[in-house]
Amino acid sequence: MTLALSSRHEWVKKSELRAMSVECERVGGINLSQGVCDLPVPEPVVRAAKKAIDAGNNSYSRHDGTDALRRALAVKYQRLAGLDVDPETNVVATSGATGALYCSCLALLEPGDEVMLFEPYYSYHESTIVATEAVPVFISTKAPDWSFSMEDLESAVTSKTRAIIVNTPSNPSGKVWSREELLQIAEFAKRHDIFVFTDEIYDLFVFDGLEHISMASLPGMWERTITMSGLSKTFSITGWRIGYAICSEKWAEAIGNFSDLVYVCAPTPLQMGAAAGIVELDDEYFAKLADKYRRKREILCDALFEAGLTPCVPQGAYYVLADVSWLPGSDSKSRAMYLLDKTGVACVPGESFFKGTAGDDIVRFCFAKEDDVVEEAGRRLQKLKALGIEKAG
Repeated sequence: MTLALSSRHEWVKKSELRAMSVECERVGGINLSQGVCDLPVPEPVVRAAKKAIDAGNNSYSRHDGTDALRRALAVKYQRLAGLDVDPETNVVATSGATGALYCSCLALLEPGDEVMLFEPYYSYHESTIVATEAVPVFISTKAPDWSFSMEDLESAVTSKTRAIIVNTPSNPSGKVWSREELLQIAEFAKRHDIFVFTDEIYDLFVFDGLEHISMASLPGMWERTITMSGLSKTFSITGWRIGYAICSEKWAEAIGNFSDLVYVCAPTPLQMGAAAGIVELDDEYFAKLADKYRRKREILCDALFEAGLTPCVPQGAYYVLADVSWLPGSDSKSRAMYLLDKTGVACVPGESFFKGTAGDDIVRFCFAKEDDVVEEAGRRLQKLKALGIEKAG
């Protein structure tokens, strides 16, 4: 017998998000690729985490999270979504939102089950489905509003379809799903008796007067919706890995058991910090946060327009998809590398978010950076004008 990697290693490879961060570091560029916030952590979050550490809260928490975090999340979803969430039976704290999805897939999917995924999709969603031996089924959407067709959904459903993933606001497109669209998906899910996994980690990053709707709040959807989110983006604590799943107690216990097996628990004192942020920071704080990111969106989108990299202006989250079809290269990876080489600005190749060739002419930029960083990236992108290549038309 020869020692070898398992067959699973082929299923999950290094994300292009991380790969471009490595390339950016290599050349000393500005990293607008990976969704890593560099904004300050809110003071109540830091204070409560430090207080918890100093008080000796450094051991395991309950496997589904501290009382403080579970209760804070229950209050949040009652206030924002009108959901009657029991912190004892409906909340599972996890190691990031990615951990929530992984454990939900382990708990609710059988090998070979099919999970519908809208393109463009977050690459970790696809990888998690594959890693748990389920099968992703890709549903195309159309820019600029990334609309989908119910006919496409109906034609893709099979006897093996078990779930559908809805990411709103979406990474990478920035789409904020409307109530009407979510109602269509809800009726589809009920008609075919499938789960809806929702990734709502950007729920507070919504622009232009739009509204975030939680799928679980729609009629008849509490029993079949697994709401997944986290505090990484809201509080700029991506390294803390504080996520959660909210769902019926029918599913929460099994999800929590898998989370216990894989992660044991999310970091206890950091849960305390995140809980304080939810409780102590008011609506005004979060409104100002959304407005701050809206301004960053404008800075970056204006620069992209000026550089000839036409953006698809996002409605939410903190990413922009932009057209790079006219840049040298045969695909989005080569064009992203060209951009990094010529301007020193890193982005993510669009092929990371599409199964077919639709992403070959697209890249994704992240604007979760301080204003001066976004502005400098915009100035660097203007170097494209001096390279002797022109955008057709």
